[in-house]
Amino acid sequence: MKTRHWIVAASITDLLFLYLPIAILIVFSFNASKFSARWQGFSLQWYAKLFTHEALLSSTWNSLIVAVVSTILAGMLGVLTAVALERQAFPGLHACEGVLLLPIIIPEIMMGVAMLLFFVMIGVKLSLVTIIIAHTMFNFPVVALIVRARLRKLDPQLEEAALDLGATPWTAFRRVTLPLLMPGIIGALLMAFTLSLDDFIISFFLAGVGSTTLPIKVYGMLKTAVTPEVNALSAVLVVISMGLVAVATWVQRK
Repeated sequence: MKTRHWIVAASITDLLFLYLPIAILIVFSFNASKFSARWQGFSLQWYAKLFTHEALLSSTWNSLIVAVVSTILAGMLGVLTAVALERQAFPGLHACEGVLLLPIIIPEIMMGVAMLLFFVMIGVKLSLVTIIIAHTMFNFPVVALIVRARLRKLDPQLEEAALDLGATPWTAFRRVTLPLLMPGIIGALLMAFTLSLDDFIISFFLAGVGSTTLPIKVYGMLKTAVTPEVNALSAVLVVISMGLVAVATWVQRK
């Protein structure tokens, strides 16, 4: 019994260590004071100023463009990769599975440097396009792994029954397999969107002039001074990210 109490206490301590700073940040985003460490009353003025900050709105728009486009591309590549690896036996299957894990295993700073050198060598100008390509490359393995896990739980006899009833392979996949995969696909897309929206390291290396994303903009603001607007922006990002992750987890469970 004592061991159980120690485990519960340790778990609560870990959760407090992880989430208490985030909770404090969100609370102080409603602080009326210009100084982040001094509470002087409740106020929404920093949220009002945040949504009229032209530079922040521009970087937010860039982040949304990158996240949406890279999520769509990663979704298409990830679903096709998952189906190919799970349903098709071919030489080098295990090698392909290992290569698929590399973008997830490799540290982001190494991947950012490698992508930067690659684009410089081939003469591609750094812009939102280079960020989208990089985000697609590290997001589609995540989508493939999630969709493949969902695909393994499906009964292959359902698709075989559709083929026996006269459906073509494409029709059987579109009318039988794809609807059953949809919860996993939606969860994977939400996860990829969240990862792309929050990414800083790879975007930092591949951002060109006029392609500053929101995490890079926040980092630039933090280097000068931690203003209440940064607290408000961080609170919004935390809520959006946690909401997307929660929805993705819920959809996958359903």
